[in-house]
This record gives sequence, C-alpha cells and structure tokens, in this order.
Amino acid sequence: MESEKPTETTGLLQTHELYKYILETNVYPREPEPLKELRALTASHPWAVMGTAPDAGQMIGLLLKIVGAKKTIEVGVFTGYSLLLTALTIPDDGKIVAIDPDRKAYEIGLPVIKKAKVEHKIDFIESKALPVLDKMLENPDNEGSFDFAFVDADKINYINYHERIVKLLKVNGIMVYDNTLWFGTVAKPESSVPDYFKEGRVSAIQLNKSLAADPRIDISTVPLGDGLTICRRLY
Repeated sequence: MESEKPTETTGLLQTHELYKYILETNVYPREPEPLKELRALTASHPWAVMGTAPDAGQMIGLLLKIVGAKKTIEVGVFTGYSLLLTALTIPDDGKIVAIDPDRKAYEIGLPVIKKAKVEHKIDFIESKALPVLDKMLENPDNEGSFDFAFVDADKINYINYHERIVKLLKVNGIMVYDNTLWFGTVAKPESSVPDYFKEGRVSAIQLNKSLAADPRIDISTVPLGDGLTICRRLY
C-alpha cells in the first residue's frame, strides 16, 4: 500500500528545519544544475526516497575529489543521481561500472546524463550485481584497480558486495555504503520497528558489525542521508 512506503524529510537530524537549513545553506547552492534537474525528475517517482540524498551526495563528491578517483564502481543506480554526480566529478577519460537490474529507473535520469555529456564515462550493466562482480574478479587485472565504489542496493547482499569490492579496490581506495543507519531503526528495539523496515534493519546491523570487525579497512559512519559508512582499504 502507498501508506506503507517509507518517507524521509529530515534525514537523521532532529527536525525538518535543521535539515532544511543544511540543504539550503551549503548543499543546494553547490549542487550542479544537472543534479538539480535529475533530483526534480526523481521526486515524482513512487520510490523517490531510494534516491541518494543530496547532502550524502555532496560528501561522495568530496571523497571522489580527495582520492582523485578515475575508475569507479556503482552497485545500485536507481534514477542515477549518485551516478551522474560521479560522472560529473571524475576526469573526462574516467570510467564507471554501474550495475542495476532496473534499466527502466536508470532511463528516467538518462536524458539528463546525456545532456550533461557524461554518458561516455558510464558502463551501465543491467544485471544483479553479484554475478557481475564475480565475473570482474575472474580477470586478475581488475583486482586492486578501482579507486572508489558506492553501494546503494539490496541491503541483504551488502556483506557479499563488500567481500568482492574490497578485492577490486586499490589499497587506499574508498568504498561507501548507503543506508547503514536504516531510517534510525538500527538503534531501536525490534518490537518498535514497522514490519516493512525489519529486514533492512537486520541487514544493516549485520553489515555494521561486520565492517567494524574487518581489519582490512578503516571505517567511519556519518549521519548524512540515511547513514553513510565510509571505508578505506588498508591492504
């Protein structure tokens, strides 16, 4: 039912007013016009909440610039906000392997991507991600060759994605996982969590424990959007 679909207007902050202040003060003024356009297109989608939050996107853009990313992976594309952001940020000869089984959602944002003249940087693969990542790992040249990865897909497979992505990233490469605080439910008793949040909550809790115990990475979770966990490959 429509009423059961999750909505979010404050991010993880206490009030809508505070979230709005952050967006209007330093996010929207710096948001490139193509991203504004794509965000507006996505707003009418029944699952618009799945789109990358613009404040989280701002952090992703900063991380891409800090590491000088040129070769990236994106698991989960939806309408392409974070994909377009990445394509606008990396060099003209940069490449993004973008994986999502839902081409229809990707095609919502594709006209904006084409208009921004960055489609040539994108290798969109219409597929579930695990087979694609496994196929990539069959080529030894792919191991340790990517600068950056962003994951915003089916939460139940985040741990499986992590095991493959950490091998594909360079040492000091950055991987970012979205929705790791899952609408704040990770800190709530299960009995108080609506049924439609429960599976994602369990997956997020398991991922967070696994990442915290992984000696191969540095880690920081930041309360942007629905929670971003930023990892750096150590070895």
